Amino acid sequence: MEMSVYTDISMDIEKLSVNLSSDDPAIGLRASLALRRLAERVEANHVASAREKGWSWQQIGDALGVTRQSVHTKYNKESS
Repeated sequence: MEMSVYTDISMDIEKLSVNLSSDDPAIGLRASLALRRLAERVEANHVASAREKGWSWQQIGDALGVTRQSVHTKYNKESS
């Protein structure tokens, strides 16, 4: 990644942090949604990486604190 991309991400994280602390419910709720979407993307990337490295659905589920069935249903490309 280019340095400008890192800077943009850093600024976005700082803004998100400020917005999560806002007294304005509209700002706080939008920030909460953005955080949830970011967490979903991060999780999906790590699940894909784990599968590429040969992890079983059971191992991934254990790491995420969920059942293997639930993680398989959510991320198995063949089930989509």
